[in-house]
Amino acid sequence: MALPDTPLAELPLLAPERKVSGFRPLKVLHHFRKLVADKEDTEQVFHIIEATKGKRTHRQAWDFIRSPEGQRFIADSVDIPAMLDDHARWADCGPDSVAAHYIAFMKREGLSAAGLVAESHKWAPPESLPRDLTQWYFDRLRDTHDLFHVLTGYGRDALGEASLLGFSYEQNHNKGILFIAYAGARQIAKASGTKAPLFAAIREGRRLGRAAAKIAHQDIAALMREDIDAARARLHIGKPEVYRQCLSILAGEGILSEELTLGSAQAA
Repeated sequence: MALPDTPLAELPLLAPERKVSGFRPLKVLHHFRKLVADKEDTEQVFHIIEATKGKRTHRQAWDFIRSPEGQRFIADSVDIPAMLDDHARWADCGPDSVAAHYIAFMKREGLSAAGLVAESHKWAPPESLPRDLTQWYFDRLRDTHDLFHVLTGYGRDALGEASLLGFSYEQNHNKGILFIAYAGARQIAKASGTKAPLFAAIREGRRLGRAAAKIAHQDIAALMREDIDAARARLHIGKPEVYRQCLSILAGEGILSEELTLGSAQAA
């Protein structure tokens, strides 16, 4: 096993102790039930993702790591959460920049990039994880999650999270993410009795994710300084129209978007 202070560029592509796991449905179901009980229990999402991380996800990681861009990012060794949380760094960015929208989103939601890292460490402390470049890539997927929200326009209500997971599945091909997306839509439908096309919103997220460039593969520092509309156009990120239609229907039914939580479905 690599020593903890081994420079990133000197880590192996794949540590000997890393296992490419198959789909473990009982483990997925166990942790999804916990997520249903408390939507804010983000730790359960990481358990589900780990229980369904398959060969396709790993192949994408390895292809990116070997690419010129991947090699450049490895050489730079940028700490993405620290960079994103350094709001002063982006003070000279304009009001329409990705950075300005990201900071506004994080402040409004009471979030930090470091907080998401801390949640992931609840189920897997850093010392328990393989020290390899594959883990570096998986950490990169985690660390850019809230940028996905900002660039796509999906909110943090349960349907927004589920639809974004549909988008994310097409970006990283983890079947656990797709499971949570559709199961989440089912829970919302069960709890609310809405006539809104919830599953269509998930399918739309998948379609948008397929069409878009891989967000986690971007130069994040450069992306933050882009005009947000220009960034969306460059990355081919379309508008989540069905999701917005669903929110409008729900509002017409007297269901507030903030009531759309997986936790509320437990009572149904």
